[in-house]
Amino acid sequence: MRALVIHCHPDPASFTAAVRDVILSRLHAAGAEVRLTDLYASGFQPVLTCKEWQDYAEPPGTASPVAAMVQDLRWCDTLIFVYPTWWHGLPALLKGWLDRVLLPGVAFHLPLVPGGPVTPGLRHISRLAVFTSGGASGLVAFVMGNPGKRTLLRGLGALCAPGRRTAFAALYRIDGSAPATRARHLTRVARKVDRLMRGG
Repeated sequence: MRALVIHCHPDPASFTAAVRDVILSRLHAAGAEVRLTDLYASGFQPVLTCKEWQDYAEPPGTASPVAAMVQDLRWCDTLIFVYPTWWHGLPALLKGWLDRVLLPGVAFHLPLVPGGPVTPGLRHISRLAVFTSGGASGLVAFVMGNPGKRTLLRGLGALCAPGRRTAFAALYRIDGSAPATRARHLTRVARKVDRLMRGG
């Protein structure tokens, strides 16, 4: 098992960081090899440059600015995202990671002939998980369509292995949540990771 954890939060003392730490602990307990990408701590630049856009359809050159992250993505069989939900979606930095790392020739393959299909490039990823929190209620998140969850588990998930295992956990109304509520959520996260890695 080779797990890549993508963590996105500016505050190293945040509740999102506490969720990350629980995930890392459970992954290690399951015997997984683990790589962590902390987008804020690493100073990741999320903006797709003009040159990158011009070269977008010409792999592998377009991947060279993010070669190490592409290598991590190709290495893993388990991909886990840990982030806060802001404005009902992904933080800008995480969206930038999708833009710059999930490239043609990496995450998917462009059509070989005009009008042909785009084909998946992440079939080696058999486990995909999303752990988030936000200020809205679960009902509001549902009404808004859970854009972050949909982007990652459906959009990105469609590029991963058929029959992939998935996990999702969100702590809603986090701003008014009590310590006991947060503790229960961390226990829930641990159970979700254990189940994801067991495959049962």
